[in-house]
Amino acid sequence: MSTQLYTTLNNGHQMPLLGLGVYDMYNREAEQAVLWALETGYRLIDTAEMYKNEAEIGNAVRESGINRTELFVTTKVNNGDQGFDKTLKAFDESLKKLNIDYIDLYLIHWPIKATRKDTWLALEKLYTDGRVKAIGVANYLVPFLTELETYASIIPAVNQVEFSPYLYLKDLAEVCKQKKIQLQAYTPLVRGMRMNDPKLQGLAQKYNKTPAQIILRWALQHGVSSIPKSANLQRIKENFDVFDFEISQTDMNFIDTFNENLRVVEDPMDLF
Repeated sequence: MSTQLYTTLNNGHQMPLLGLGVYDMYNREAEQAVLWALETGYRLIDTAEMYKNEAEIGNAVRESGINRTELFVTTKVNNGDQGFDKTLKAFDESLKKLNIDYIDLYLIHWPIKATRKDTWLALEKLYTDGRVKAIGVANYLVPFLTELETYASIIPAVNQVEFSPYLYLKDLAEVCKQKKIQLQAYTPLVRGMRMNDPKLQGLAQKYNKTPAQIILRWALQHGVSSIPKSANLQRIKENFDVFDFEISQTDMNFIDTFNENLRVVEDPMDLF
């Protein structure tokens, strides 16, 4: 039986290391995917205003019957809703759509140059007012984190970025570790683009696991949280079945060499 692993965020709150991402899921598909994930054992669900499925995610959370305190729900402020007052309003709207008692983690979705400072200050207000359990950022590479330090009075709890063996942002991982920011990977499976890599296939055969499970286990052993996206029950279960084996240090080092700076999403540095 797979058992979820947790990380303690820099403010003391616990967050599951493995979760479900719900990007590009709509209506009943999104709701069903979350219900399947929660039945499988997932306790972290990651959505965003940009995904237009917050209501469905909230429905699934309530429908599951699982005690709210056992679940960890993340959402994010949309790019067009950034700015101090607009962010506060956007948070209220997300909470209303989700229709749950509270949000565990609220993130700046993208570091938009003109608004990211005021947006972060709004997140700090939401946190200090006790309206959200934790705040963080997404798509913040090292230069963005360095800039954030010039005006932030709260260190982000989480930094969610595109991260995989094929986009191994080692420097960012080390900076986040030093600053006690939990790194979280979206599109960790590279949208399936490297599942036929012979190197990865060889490791999958060695450990009697799938290529996706090797990638997710690699991230976990690096202490990186992952939120693979799937609306397929078999894949949802497969992605969660990663707690019963361990990759050797030699093979971890080998996977670290897979990096090819492969991005499937825009480069955040284009916004700097």
